[in-house]
Amino acid sequence: MNSDHVNSQNMKLEVVVLPVSDVDRAKDFYKTLGWRLDADFVTDKDFRVVQLTPPGSEASIIFGTGVTLAAPGSVQGLYLIVYDIEAAHAELVDRGVEVSEVFHDIGGVFHHAGTEGCITGPDPERRDYASFASFSDPDGNGWVLQEVKTRAPGR
Repeated sequence: MNSDHVNSQNMKLEVVVLPVSDVDRAKDFYKTLGWRLDADFVTDKDFRVVQLTPPGSEASIIFGTGVTLAAPGSVQGLYLIVYDIEAAHAELVDRGVEVSEVFHDIGGVFHHAGTEGCITGPDPERRDYASFASFSDPDGNGWVLQEVKTRAPGR
């Protein structure tokens, strides 16, 4: 395949599959976040699909019974872009979600994996893409909030 080839077809990420151990518990958790329940289909005892969408997002998550062989909690680094990291953090706390403190990375570009290089508080200059907070669902699937007020060029 020629790397200079321009693809004329749009390719939109619309669904991320999450592995969970308890479908109803996961459904309740994501509804607690204020996410819209789009579907809950059961075809038999071995197949159920639940779909939810975060507010303002064009992408959704699905989970259920018989939809993935991945281990529950094995999905990490799912990003939710927010306009105001501190307001988003406060909203999660108000909804009863255990969320990290807002942080930024010592390098100022992108946060390191885990807690290495993380400094408490938002980026001192409040630069876009530089302030974060994180949380996990009941199975340990990991989410990161990232503050972006103005998108980088080309986005």
